[in-house]
Amino acid sequence: MKHARVRYQERSHLATDAGSSQLRLADGRTVSQDEVSWLPPIEPRTTFTLAINYADHARELAFKAPEEPLGFLKAANTFVGHRAQTLRPTDIAFMHYECELAVVIGRTARKVLREQAYDYVAGYTVANDYALRDYLENWYRPNLRVKSRDTCTPLGPWLVERDDVPDPMNLNLRTTVNGVETQRGNTRDMVFDIPALIEYFSRFMTLSPGDLILTGTPDGIVNVNPGDEVVTEIEGIGRLVNTLIADPA
Repeated sequence: MKHARVRYQERSHLATDAGSSQLRLADGRTVSQDEVSWLPPIEPRTTFTLAINYADHARELAFKAPEEPLGFLKAANTFVGHRAQTLRPTDIAFMHYECELAVVIGRTARKVLREQAYDYVAGYTVANDYALRDYLENWYRPNLRVKSRDTCTPLGPWLVERDDVPDPMNLNLRTTVNGVETQRGNTRDMVFDIPALIEYFSRFMTLSPGDLILTGTPDGIVNVNPGDEVVTEIEGIGRLVNTLIADPA
């Protein structure tokens, strides 16, 4: 099942996909998807983000693939929903999208073995983890100005339940900018797969329901500018639309 969080008639609602571009609100009403404002499908708690977790992206950057996950944390303020606007500072030269499969933790997890890892997954959603290269000091551990900026991580539209995604490690990803495809990849090309990431992080941190793991992006990143519509899409998970606007500050 596909779950969403939306704002309708000045109130927040939980919703599910009712087909034919309709949503069914938790109170039973059915509304058009065009009548609502989309929120991130979950309220993220701790968010783990991966640097250089696709082999082709490592080659794109002329880096060797890492020997262990290169993880860092992202603050909650950065998340916005489907069809939201993202601020692009006017004083930078290079800002790019990153289409990523986001894993939502569903159960408290501590020292999980990889063979049991999927038992701790609630579902999946799409993330677009924008990065501002001008502020990048270290590819391996991006700093706060790069990865925790307001509005710079669209998430959604859907939380798709785990059992509705038979093989999350074989999903096509693609990004279009103003309708032109600029990025294409497949989750099978991750350096560290989902079970490996859950096993790794849960060795030293307790993972809680609502925590997110953003699993990295394949190659094909290009600069984007105010006015651009960026669509990040993952097979079977969703199509996430975002528009860039100028931020004079």
